Amino acid sequence: MWSAVWSPFMRVLFRADPPPDLFLLGGIVLSLGCLYGAMRFAARKRLLETLPTSKVLGTFIGLVELKGTAEVEEPLVSYFARERCVCFSWTVEEHWSRTVRESYTDSKGRRRTRTRRESGWKTVADGGDMAPFYLQDDTGVIRILPARAKIEPLTVFSETCGRSDPLYYEKGPRRAVSHSDHRRRFRETAIPLHTPLYVVGKARERQDIVAPEIAYDADASLFLISTGTEKAVTRKLGWIVVLWTVPGLVLWVAGFVLRDAALGVDPATRWPQYALYAPFYGLAWLLGWSWMVHNSFVRLRRRVDHAWSLIDIQLKRRHDVVNQVVAVVKGLRDYEKEVQTELAELRSQMDATAPGDAGPDHRGVVAVSRVIVERYPELQTNESFLRLQELLVETEQRIALAREYFNEIATHYNVRREVIPDRWIAGMLRLKPRALWEAAGFERAPVQVSLAT
Repeated sequence: MWSAVWSPFMRVLFRADPPPDLFLLGGIVLSLGCLYGAMRFAARKRLLETLPTSKVLGTFIGLVELKGTAEVEEPLVSYFARERCVCFSWTVEEHWSRTVRESYTDSKGRRRTRTRRESGWKTVADGGDMAPFYLQDDTGVIRILPARAKIEPLTVFSETCGRSDPLYYEKGPRRAVSHSDHRRRFRETAIPLHTPLYVVGKARERQDIVAPEIAYDADASLFLISTGTEKAVTRKLGWIVVLWTVPGLVLWVAGFVLRDAALGVDPATRWPQYALYAPFYGLAWLLGWSWMVHNSFVRLRRRVDHAWSLIDIQLKRRHDVVNQVVAVVKGLRDYEKEVQTELAELRSQMDATAPGDAGPDHRGVVAVSRVIVERYPELQTNESFLRLQELLVETEQRIALAREYFNEIATHYNVRREVIPDRWIAGMLRLKPRALWEAAGFERAPVQVSLAT
């Protein structure tokens, strides 16, 4: 029976009876392909589970995970729902059905004729648009360039109607598809304005200003913009791993079944033997899992080292930038003090003598005053002091966020190397625990902000 089913199919592919071992080889290759796909999604799941969520103000150059709301100055307007959004995509599908009459050969080699019903949906129109937007949280905003990202939007419009509905021709084409049932399905997805987002991608320096942005990078393992939560995304990836693993097991066993069928052996009599082949697939899965965990540990260790270096980068920034700004503020204070002194002296001279009396010429005093005003058009001491205060607060916030990020990713690292079965791979790599940052154990000379002369 199995030979009667599969031999004609394989003859079409190979134009000859293929060797039985080819069925086995094909099943193994396809099952290993499914296993590879399962491990890739498992690696993404582990990445999201171990990648700490950063604040926008503390975004560093590299792979980051952010949460915030979608904001844009000039929002797009979606096609169907007329929703103000940062990106949208829409499709129009038309339903068709037809009766097909075909000939076939039954198991006894006789020619037969049968009819069957075919139906489906065909896309007759589609479109969409997207624009750069900002992700905003309680610390600031960062620009997102959504091109080539994996976007998981919200469904903002979904409706199925017939020709009697005005929507049928208003938003769809005038011509119908072949064998049309004259039913159309209108669907639109979008990321509306102010929608909470979960973003994972690689941050880089912007070209126009000194600030980071998140955009597609060929070297980045993931660029995701999702309207779902982190928990929902990781749960979905877990199910995808299962959906790749189970077909792999089926294909593994199917390779042996089809080989026996090609040899003329009835597979129904050999199911106990097929059950013995399943553990070999489990062994292959275990090797793939070990490879995936090994690589994820290596990447996690590098991210921990990178997180530690971020603290030093922010401390160096505080040491360099704050001192420079303090020097500028001192200079502004000194020249404004000089201006006030000169004006006070001129005012005292004008008050000491009346017009017509012997003494300084008032017209000369006015000329000197005009020169002083031209030399110092704006006195900005108050504004400069406010900017210095803002810089100090922002700098300390950046340092605190860098330390917090290190503690979070180091905690993920320490937990991963302790839990079973990950600890076995960590033992093979001889990974050591990383101490968390503590104020008493990480001293750096603070920057003394003094405006004294």
